[in-house]
Amino acid sequence: MDGRDLVRSVKAVGSAGAAQGLRTVRAAWRRRRADAAGLPPRGTERARVPGAVRDVEPGPGGGVVRFARAELRITVAVNGAVFWGWDGAGPEPSYALAGRCPEPDPRASLEPDKDGGWRVVAERVTVVVSRHGAVDVLTPGGVSLRRELPPRWWESVGGGTSRWMQRSEVAADARFFGLGGRASGLRLRDGTYRLWNTDPGRAFGPGDDPLYITMPVQLVVADAATHLVFQDTSWDGTVTLREGEEGAGSGHDRAGTCELRMDGGPMRCWMMVGTPARVLHTWAMLTGAPALPPSWALGHHHARWGFGGEQGVRRIVAGYQERDLPLDAVHLDIDHFDGHRVFTVDQDEFPKLPVLAEDLRRDGIRLVSIVDPAVKAEPGNAVYDSGSTEDAFVRDASGQLVRGVVWPGESVYPDFTHARVRSWWGRMYAERLGQGFAGFWHDMNEPTSFTAFGESTLPRSARHALEGHGGDHREAHNVYALCMARAAYEGLRELAPEERPFIFSRSGWAGMQRYGGTWSGDVATGWPGLRASLSLVMGLGLCGVPYSGPDVGGFDGSPSPELYLRWFQLGAYLPLFRTHASLRAGRREPWEFGADVLAHARVVLVERRRLLPYFMTLAHLARRTGAPYVRPLWWGAPEDRALRDCEDAFLLGDCLLVAPVLDPGADRRAVQLPRGRWYDTVTEQAYEGPCQVLIDAPLSRIPVLARAGAVVPVRGADGGLELEAWAPALGRTGGGLVVPDEGDGWEEADIERYVTRWEGRRVVVELDGEYGVSEPSLPVRVRGLAGR
Repeated sequence: MDGRDLVRSVKAVGSAGAAQGLRTVRAAWRRRRADAAGLPPRGTERARVPGAVRDVEPGPGGGVVRFARAELRITVAVNGAVFWGWDGAGPEPSYALAGRCPEPDPRASLEPDKDGGWRVVAERVTVVVSRHGAVDVLTPGGVSLRRELPPRWWESVGGGTSRWMQRSEVAADARFFGLGGRASGLRLRDGTYRLWNTDPGRAFGPGDDPLYITMPVQLVVADAATHLVFQDTSWDGTVTLREGEEGAGSGHDRAGTCELRMDGGPMRCWMMVGTPARVLHTWAMLTGAPALPPSWALGHHHARWGFGGEQGVRRIVAGYQERDLPLDAVHLDIDHFDGHRVFTVDQDEFPKLPVLAEDLRRDGIRLVSIVDPAVKAEPGNAVYDSGSTEDAFVRDASGQLVRGVVWPGESVYPDFTHARVRSWWGRMYAERLGQGFAGFWHDMNEPTSFTAFGESTLPRSARHALEGHGGDHREAHNVYALCMARAAYEGLRELAPEERPFIFSRSGWAGMQRYGGTWSGDVATGWPGLRASLSLVMGLGLCGVPYSGPDVGGFDGSPSPELYLRWFQLGAYLPLFRTHASLRAGRREPWEFGADVLAHARVVLVERRRLLPYFMTLAHLARRTGAPYVRPLWWGAPEDRALRDCEDAFLLGDCLLVAPVLDPGADRRAVQLPRGRWYDTVTEQAYEGPCQVLIDAPLSRIPVLARAGAVVPVRGADGGLELEAWAPALGRTGGGLVVPDEGDGWEEADIERYVTRWEGRRVVVELDGEYGVSEPSLPVRVRGLAGR
């Protein structure tokens, strides 16, 4: 026995309570023994590199280049995306892709290049393959965007999975973003980032990495163009980034570098090039359109671990109603389960849950249920008995059920990588719908198993179906939550076909947007946690997951009134606006922080409700274009280097710029403005960008600016749809898109395009429709006239 593990075991028993502590100790040793017996030993390894080009085989969109010790398949798709795979790796099968791969571009062809290499010339990119296996992606003008050096991999002499390493170079001015949900900042600084979905086991802050959602997806912004790179393997790995430097040393640029090391899986890559909007659109076409949330999911949500039963829920809802505060959803955590067993209800605490759900729905409030993947391993537990009959649970290499420890105690885990198991799990949501729940949040699905030491997840040797080809948890771990979300989404589509499923998941992988969104997980209460909240939402949006948000106020602890209010103000402009806290944390209701905070929070809630039509429009646009609701300031001007480094403000769609207050004691803040005219939405003062301006930010508000010429759909005083138009700069025009949709159904809503222009001394707003320009049928309010 390792002495340090013995110490951890003793501590676990003492800190978690005797029964649960002993379970976590047993689980840790069980996991260690399972891996010792079930994982293939890593014996002598042989390093390989491609070698020199031998021959080529042209094909649609590209072809195959054969080297002395490997072959490279390269294809340019009709949507401009580039795929390459080594040693027979093709684009399918893949958990990330939605449906079939895009068709190859018939105009792209493999042709000889200088120095014995080959190239594929397409409309948007040129891909050059050197005679030793480097892959260089260039703009049509010949500027190199990314150079992948020849890969290196290590094979076990006796067979088994290969480890591999890929080094890449980017422009000296390039900046890295993405890699899933990272708390350290929107821009990824020099360092090593792990690709292994991880429950940190405690509230996290900016220094914690990895977290719940990791993705091998990089968005790289440089002067020449933006590109997105996706290394399509779900195995554990690391990405080491180093930004470049212009004029380093003797005046020569030093390229930025990326080194990817993976413990296994295919060596295959997708890359797409263009503006940020084009890149994310292509990415969404490849991995699937983001799920469209029901309209109520874009309102305000209140959650807590430990409401205190049905009466506690009713008291909090009454508190909102008595104070005339908008509320759209209430979330129930694991304390509403019977003994923490999933798909059950504690009848003592919630004796009439369907009645509660119906009462709330009559007041326009939906009930949302937590759902954990772990199933208590107890005969008589209906879900366990049903899953055992279906042979639904993960087994180890010897065929025994894999057991972990989660909230209900000893538990087993469905194998969501099997279609039959997904279908069974999806049918389980009938019980939740019968209780009156309208939405679902998936938790603990990294998947988590409490252990006294070692990794808090399943043994790496645990066996999974992996859609029929079979494998172990090393390959299945990162896609486990993705497959769970798919099971729920497809099940709900069958059980309630008229309604849009509402699912958000703590963990996931590339393509998770097809089934719903995510939230921050257990972000620490404190100013660093507030800043990390924004980083997570923005970074996930650049990986194709547009719907997310933090636990407002932080998961643990008791925020000060100032911190709570600043978090509340930020949350109101993020897609998922949800307060939440742990069992032992302080309260999160706005009235618990004093009269001033309550008054300011009411303004925030009223403004969020007023902007619901705009959020609904952004949701529809995200579904159709892949553009996130929350965008970096450089979204429309990636060549602006000052904007590339700005991480404390964001664009909400095309129309609004939000500058949250992220530091204590601040009553003013500097705001970096992109090019164009911007109006303060409170004072209507106009500012001309690009520039940095200092704007008042008293406790009552955070700076929110509107783009000149913008048209924002809002909710009027009577609840109807109105247009809020901002005056364009003199001599210029503007406009905006509106998707009028207030329902939960599947009818495809039309996109309405409005234009703004000056006509003499007044601003005219017109509907630019299929049959020409006409007057809008909606009420219009023009703002910004005093600021011109």
